[in-house]
Amino acid sequence: MAKDVIIFTDGDETAYHALGVACKDLALHPLHASQGNPTPLTGDRLIRAVLDAPRDPVVVMVDDRGDKGKGLGEQALEDLMASPDINVLGVVAVAANTHPVHGVIVDGSVTNEAVVVSTAVDKNGEPTHDNILRGDTVDVLGHSGSVPIVGLGDPGKMGGKDSVERGVPITKQALEEILRRSGYHGR
Repeated sequence: MAKDVIIFTDGDETAYHALGVACKDLALHPLHASQGNPTPLTGDRLIRAVLDAPRDPVVVMVDDRGDKGKGLGEQALEDLMASPDINVLGVVAVAANTHPVHGVIVDGSVTNEAVVVSTAVDKNGEPTHDNILRGDTVDVLGHSGSVPIVGLGDPGKMGGKDSVERGVPITKQALEEILRRSGYHGR
């Protein structure tokens, strides 16, 4: 049976700590081996690590470290999306100040005020005027099909509103929004 996965397009240290708190509260399994800036594992190795995870949903971090073109994170993201052994519940697309990027159309975003909006957000979690989220590891998501994509500002940051000390409410809400939009009800 395929493993349920949420993909998270950030892999830096702050995002890693934010995900740890959010995953613990939501009973999700963060894939520690996926943390890195850029993504330290190839897509094949990430898929094996997901399949070896003790439970799911598994949250997998992918990150390009701002590299232009298709970086390691985007290649791993494509591999995860294409694997028949992985059931991608959705993608939390993290905004960045990387240029130039095409961006990705999001289904909605969580702002730095923990409000779900129909537009994208910027790195600070402020709503933008359109639904194209710009980030360094999201350009390949234009081919994601029916997988829900939820935008998020910089996890664990956003002016302190998403800090670990506050329980990362915005990161947690983005993950909850993926679970809700995907129709996931557990096994």
